[in-house]
Amino acid sequence: MGVGGEVICSKMGIGLCRKLSTSWTKMEKTLNDGVSKSFVGKYFKLEARKSCFTRELRAGTATFLTMAYIITVNATILSDSGGTCSIADCSAPTMNQTSTPTPDCMFKQSNVGYQNCLAKTKSDLIVATALSSMIGSFAMGVLANLPLGLAPGMGPNAYLAYNLVGFHGSGPLSYQTAMAVVLVEGCVFLAVAAFGLRVKLAQMIPRPVRIACAAGIGLFIAFVGLQLHQGVGLIGPDPSTLVTITACDSIDPVTGACTGGKMRSPTFWLGSVGFLITSYGLMKDIKGSMIYGILFVTLISWSRDTSVTFFPHTTLGDANYNYFKKVVDFHKIESTAGAINFTNFNRTDVWLALATLLYVDVLATTGTLFTMAEIGGFVNDQGNFEGEYVAYMVDAGSTIVGSALGVTTTATYVESSVGIREGGRTGLTGVIVGLYFFLSLFFTPLLTSVPPWAVGPSLVMVGVMMMKVVKDINWEDMKEAVPAFVTILLMPLTYSISNGIIGGIGLYVALSLYDWILGLVRRFLKLRKTFVKEHNQVSAASGGGGGGGSGSSVDPSIVEVV
Repeated sequence: MGVGGEVICSKMGIGLCRKLSTSWTKMEKTLNDGVSKSFVGKYFKLEARKSCFTRELRAGTATFLTMAYIITVNATILSDSGGTCSIADCSAPTMNQTSTPTPDCMFKQSNVGYQNCLAKTKSDLIVATALSSMIGSFAMGVLANLPLGLAPGMGPNAYLAYNLVGFHGSGPLSYQTAMAVVLVEGCVFLAVAAFGLRVKLAQMIPRPVRIACAAGIGLFIAFVGLQLHQGVGLIGPDPSTLVTITACDSIDPVTGACTGGKMRSPTFWLGSVGFLITSYGLMKDIKGSMIYGILFVTLISWSRDTSVTFFPHTTLGDANYNYFKKVVDFHKIESTAGAINFTNFNRTDVWLALATLLYVDVLATTGTLFTMAEIGGFVNDQGNFEGEYVAYMVDAGSTIVGSALGVTTTATYVESSVGIREGGRTGLTGVIVGLYFFLSLFFTPLLTSVPPWAVGPSLVMVGVMMMKVVKDINWEDMKEAVPAFVTILLMPLTYSISNGIIGGIGLYVALSLYDWILGLVRRFLKLRKTFVKEHNQVSAASGGGGGGGSGSSVDPSIVEVV
């Protein structure tokens, strides 16, 4: 019985609690033994990887709870592009205006027709996000047998929404053409994975950079968890120092700058309590500590008439609360599924977007997948791990499925490290994550109501756990230390995993040039010395033979060239 269990027993009565604990332990053992010896247990190699069903269940639950935010966040970002909505969806103008809507109708909050189209598009994207995440996670678990969760990536969705399609369709490409680009990129990526090139590319990443990726991604996740929209709100923008400490009780909704007292945010302090609960649980080795912290903060935030409520008495708060009260709701995709158009593929913008997405996908997802394998202890001495080839295929194939549903590139999520920390070691964790995403199709009102200040503490804790890999870097060797440090530094500061990998590899290559050039020079000098020595021996033998024609000779011009 753990320390946490002893504390509870002291309150309930030691005798009763011990009986309940013993009974539960027997039931859990019976369940785990039964699953391990079944077809499911043998398929996922539960005993071989020293795991059990309940551990995989906890891991899958923890991973999903830290990934659940993507359901609404991804839909919100992509809906900013306007999706398939156009000027044709704008409401008819009043009688005092012209009969034809003008393009600026798409940027007016008062245009009821266009806003209704946006609302339907966002609902489509919520379902598309959950569905693509379900398929990707399930496939990763069943086919690759790895405890990883997949979902649409946070970088590519912002790039598509704000750079390619633009806010409400103000960019160079239409939403349909952008989805076609994502589809083509997924096909190219699948071909790269099928021919094994992605594996070779991942193995080409220098060891110090590969190790540093884990720490860099950990800082990146922690940085996200400390921000306002996806975390506890401790960090915010500052015009002088770029970022500063905030946790304000009021902020500017446009810039995010602090307009009230710093460190007075009730939600920040509630999130801090959740962080302490998680930290204490991990200190005492209480399983499911991540889940307990998230649930504690979430349940309190669902109380409406409090200063920490997720449902304030505002127009948006009322809408969220009304949606939350539905509990069960299912929406059929109406506009984003199959919204693909290849007619404008002769434009430069299309091929630039394709190259950019492919570059981000190859570097970021490859680095993330290898990092998760490193954290889980799946990588062997040769730099490979079981299920590697299939994992890359699943990762690429999920992007193709996602584009058909209307979302951007689907990739392995770094939040999978939460489940790995909870003990997930097999694909059963991925299957459970997929099942949770399937359930989210019906319980979206509840799952989308988990506040960011409930998820933020877990993201920070993930960063804490991922930093431990820095001990494997040889900090005494500057050739390893400098690229590793730059990799770790650039990921959170540039808000890009890819930039960190590129910076680390580039610096490693630059520092290795001296050794490579010196090695080539030494090899050349050794080869020249060998040729000269042989020439001298041959010349001596020829001279000793009295200049006879039977002796061997070497063309002096050849020796001179050497």
